[in-house]
Amino acid sequence: MIHFLHTRIRVSDLDNTIAFYEKLGFEVTRRTDKSPAGNQLAFLELEGNSHFLELCYSPDFKVEFPEDLMHTAVGVPDIMEYCDKLEKDGIEIWPEDWREAFPSGAKSKMAFVTDPDGYEVEILERTPKGKSEDSVLES
Repeated sequence: MIHFLHTRIRVSDLDNTIAFYEKLGFEVTRRTDKSPAGNQLAFLELEGNSHFLELCYSPDFKVEFPEDLMHTAVGVPDIMEYCDKLEKDGIEIWPEDWREAFPSGAKSKMAFVTDPDGYEVEILERTPKGKSEDSVLES
């Protein structure tokens, strides 16, 4: 079996980006000040996940990418509680009216935040047991 192991993103300020992702619930599990390629790396994980996020900083690399090129996504058991906490930590949630965007009983609830370099992080309320993410998003 093949396993999807990690996603690497380039960042312009490693410490600032680590602080942002820690507010989302990630934990730094390893940090390297100089990789074989000369980059500074930080490896972040969410408890209970085998896939991790690798942050890569190089002072010679300017972080640029087309808008909406890529995003990551996290699943949470209660999106209202999670987004409330993020907002209290100073992170802007969008859409701006995210509290009103989730009608009672809605099967699909999603919101977004943007990291310090402009990468979007999608927040999805976890699907009920026995249903795939696709089946919930299609309903």
